[in-house]
Amino acid sequence: MERRGSRAGEHPPAAGGATLAGQSPSAMEDLLDVENKRMADSLASKVTRLKSLALDIDKDAEEQNRYLDGMDSDFLSVTGLLTGSVKRFSGMARSGRDNRRLLLAVSVALVLIFFILYYLVSRAGT
Repeated sequence: MERRGSRAGEHPPAAGGATLAGQSPSAMEDLLDVENKRMADSLASKVTRLKSLALDIDKDAEEQNRYLDGMDSDFLSVTGLLTGSVKRFSGMARSGRDNRRLLLAVSVALVLIFFILYYLVSRAGT
């Protein structure tokens, strides 16, 4: 009976790499069974590790999808707020001269506040 693709007259290698010359057929069967069980156990442990890794990847993907869904709803609400603000700003800019002066004063004040805050934050960082 030939095993593992061995040629007629050759003995399959043992676990340590030596040949099984002079072994009885039942001893060879036992050695092959031990080798087979060792390899099956090794394969089972690798499959368990891969399954664990796949479950971790799935959990991480679900978590990231929830995070992205939350960001999507946040961006939609910010878009709505900005659209309303731009409409009010445009309406104020198109109205009379007094509103233009007020608009200019508010714009200059906002730019000044931005630069003051930038200066304070950069100074606090050093």
